[in-house]
Amino acid sequence: MAGVAQVNDRIFNLRELELPPYQNGPEGHRFRLRGVATDVGASLTGLSIYELDPRQASWPYHFELSEEEWILVIEGELVLRTPEGERTLGAGDVACFPAGAEGAHSVRNASASSVRFAMPSSVATQADGAVYPDSGNFVLRGPGFSHRGRLGEPVAYWEGET
Repeated sequence: MAGVAQVNDRIFNLRELELPPYQNGPEGHRFRLRGVATDVGASLTGLSIYELDPRQASWPYHFELSEEEWILVIEGELVLRTPEGERTLGAGDVACFPAGAEGAHSVRNASASSVRFAMPSSVATQADGAVYPDSGNFVLRGPGFSHRGRLGEPVAYWEGET
């Protein structure tokens, strides 16, 4: 439905949707983003729309522990990094990132024009987490709990327990 720029009655246009800036990232990780799943009443799937200017990237290289994510390039080109290496995706290209290390991914814009893409995902209903292999960081979230830290030395199951 051309001309629909805002989410309205569960209908919106991916190319025209207004995206506010995400300003918490460091230089090189500035982008525009809008999550629309809750706007349309979705509870089992997520959908975020992104736009990257030239020489910008979105989130750091990571993999989800319990969510499957996808990428659908709407307009422009971006560079996708996965465990298999890097490749350029263009408008119409789709990729899937399963939960776990084999689904690790990040994207950046190496082109001279902006790129817009959508990222559908499953939604973890009880707990979720992500691992950032380049930094060794992780995040774990569950009911009443959220912790970001660094991966460390493995410990035996009962170590430190009484």
